[in-house]
Amino acid sequence: MRKLMGRANSSNVMKAVWLLEELGLPYERTDVGGPFGGTDTPEYRALNPNGVVPTLVEGDFVLWESNAVIRYLCAANAPGHAMWPDELRARASIDRWMDWQQTTLNRPQSTVFQGLIRTAPERRDPAAIAAAVTEAARCWTLLDGILSRVPYVAGPVLTLADIALGVHVHRWFSFDLARPPQPHLRAWYDRLLARPAYRQHVAQPMS
Repeated sequence: MRKLMGRANSSNVMKAVWLLEELGLPYERTDVGGPFGGTDTPEYRALNPNGVVPTLVEGDFVLWESNAVIRYLCAANAPGHAMWPDELRARASIDRWMDWQQTTLNRPQSTVFQGLIRTAPERRDPAAIAAAVTEAARCWTLLDGILSRVPYVAGPVLTLADIALGVHVHRWFSFDLARPPQPHLRAWYDRLLARPAYRQHVAQPMS
């Protein structure tokens, strides 16, 4: 049985769960990390030396890093699928946005999330949060411009680019903060909300 280790409220775990559900692949998920602990045990570190989630286990094959996990799941179980097609330029366009999520969006978005959701009000750094909101808004506005021309991040259909970024746009529209007008981003978010797997596994209260 395919096993996914990681708590359900982790954005990186959400990527894998959402894709597994979209592809109809069987899996078992176990709560690891955050309040559940377990990432510092010798057994877990033997699987994932970074001590983070998710970790995918298929027999004697172990894989970590969320974007690597979802690429593998597509390639191994749905080769040629529109989620991550064989055509190299289409795939490169998807990869570009997956990398952008990790290298450009993730830092400010994570600062906002950690500051507003996982830090007690009396311990927050308002200046750091405000600066991160400004930078995250710039990133989302950039994507809003892209989505003014196409319905999904990398073109006409849902791909791994949407999986990687979609787990974060739910948080963006759920934060209690002022946002610039981003109508195309909001329309894309609404399209994601129409998908049962997204509603069930991603669009949940933040914690």
